[in-house]
Formats: sequence, structure tokens, C-alpha cells
Amino acid sequence: MTRRRLRVLLLFGGRSAEHDVSRVTAVAVARALDPARYEVVPVGITTDGQWLVATDARRMLEAGRDALPAALPVAGDPVTDLVPGPGSAPLGADVVLPLLHGPYGEDGTVQGLLELAGLPYVGSGVLGSAVGMDKIMMKRAFAAAGLPSARFVPLRDGHDVATFCDDVEGELGFPCFVKPANMGSSVGVSKVHDRVELERGVALAFAYDEWVLAEEMVEGREIEVAILGDDPPEASLPGEVVPGAEFYDYRDKYEDDAAKLLAPAPLDADETAEVRALAVRAFEACRCEAMARVDFFYGEHGFVVNELNTIPGFTPISMYPRLWEVSGLAYPALLDRLIDLALDRHARRAARAGRQRPV
Repeated sequence: MTRRRLRVLLLFGGRSAEHDVSRVTAVAVARALDPARYEVVPVGITTDGQWLVATDARRMLEAGRDALPAALPVAGDPVTDLVPGPGSAPLGADVVLPLLHGPYGEDGTVQGLLELAGLPYVGSGVLGSAVGMDKIMMKRAFAAAGLPSARFVPLRDGHDVATFCDDVEGELGFPCFVKPANMGSSVGVSKVHDRVELERGVALAFAYDEWVLAEEMVEGREIEVAILGDDPPEASLPGEVVPGAEFYDYRDKYEDDAAKLLAPAPLDADETAEVRALAVRAFEACRCEAMARVDFFYGEHGFVVNELNTIPGFTPISMYPRLWEVSGLAYPALLDRLIDLALDRHARRAARAGRQRPV
């Protein structure tokens, strides 16, 4: 008997500044999903938040995955059955693979919508996604778990910027970094060397989020670890990023191709074991599930947790899949594993009280 292919709703694009990165990621994932096992249903989200059945992308997939463009187009007819009634699912999907970096995709908003729709989805749930997206809450979770992380000063829009700058100068000093609390791919991040640059960095960060933070500069090598699974989570071999710019910014990641990604990282056995264990602790501290990439600085004071990303870059040359490749799990098999984890978690949660009336 022929097994029915799983219908995978590939969700890409999105409202954040990382819209185009998501479109590139979607091509890589679509190429890697085994057509004998999966039917890919592409759904694009425009920059103003409209959900579209990506008919052009669907035709491209059906014409041959090797001929796909560099980025999937976000074009098509509006989705009309996003939140279905009992016993049905949007577009007949079996599982959703959200490839949405940044706000309105990686922050728990889409995850909450998919929970309401009763759909299995890849990646962390609402809580882990929200904590992993908000750098202020993430750092507080790290601190509560006793993890070494950089000092920071938070600020909400509308509060006194002058007092904030005084606090940053007194507690962190220069140089330091200013970041939006909810953003990824180093969008809106500034390295500042004096008060004038600090004030400019705050203004830039507020263009992306209501909350910003200044973070002390930690000297050290940039080490990354990929996490897969849930109970227990598994850590990959670590990798190292050697930035081509003053810091690993958006252009360095996606445009200039100047950064070097070393996989695995040149660390000894003890260092490797230590950073893998810290990565698992960071993952668990934020209540993440299924996958994340945990980033560290490694210098004279040892490993310092920088942040984690619950929907990391996912092209074959991105660090997350590369680290699993060198750890023995190929890119297509990694996607299989993530989809299986999504289906397993959905089945577990569906069986719990709260999904049904008490007996």
C-alpha cells in the first residue's frame, strides 16, 4: 500500500525586516524536502501581513526543484481558511514549517495562531518562541538559570533617554552595543563608542521595537551550537564565526560573504563538552523546543552566552544545518527529524487536559 505524502505548509516571507532572508531559506528547504514523502504547500506572507497561497512558487516547485529561483516569490491568492473548523486544516496541511525570522513569526505570534488552528508546527512553542525573541527576557532567563551572560541596561520608548545613557556610561562603558529587544539578523544593532553614537543607536533601535537594550561588549571568539530535540535536547558540535566586519552584522551575514564559518570550531575536547552543555542549559532555561542555535563569546573569562535563535538561518550553508551535518545528520534528514518532532509534540499536547472538557 502506498503511503500518503505529508502535506507540509511552508510558511515564508513575513512582516519583519528579515522578509527577504526568509524567502531565500524557503528555497533551500523546499529543495531538500523529499518529494516522495512530502507535498510542499507554499504560503507567503507579505510585508504588510497578508497571507497568500503562493501559486507562482507552487508552479515553480512542480516544474522542478533544481530550477527554483534564489528566493521564492510572495504572490498569489489570499488565504481564506487560515483558522479552520473542527476536523479540517488550512489548505489540507498536515504540518507547518514556519520559516519566518524575527517579529511576527519567530516571537510566538504565529505559533499561537497555529495552536488555535490545531496544526502541528516545527520549532518552539509560544512561550519558548517569545522568550527566545525578546533579548531582555532571554537574558533574565539566562540569569535565573545561573548562566554567564553579558551585562545589559534596558529602556522602553517614552522613558528618559538621558538617564538611560547615564546608566550605560556608568555600568557598561564604551564601546558597547545597542539593540532592539525584538529583532534578529543584527537588524537595528549599533556598536557605539561614545554618548553621541549611543543616542543615535537608541534612535535606530527604537525604529524596530518599543524596547531596546544596551549590552556590554564582550571580547572573544564567536562560538555557536545547534540544539535539536526536546526531552532531552541534543547539542551539535560547536562552530565558530570569524566576522569579516567590525561585528557580525546583517551585511556580513547575508550580503558581503566576508565572514568565515568554521564547522566544527577549533576547540579542544573539554572546551567542546563545556559549550555543548551550556547550550543545552540555555535552551532549557528559555523553555525552547525542537530547535535553536545558541551563540556564545569565548574569551579570557570563559564562555559567555550571547543569545539563542529559535528559527535560525536554514540554508545548507547556514550554521545550524552545517553543524548538524558535521555532527552526522544530513540536511534532508534534519528536516525529517524536525517534522517528526512537530507531529509527536502535537499528539502529546492534544491528549492533555485543557484540550477537552474535564471528565
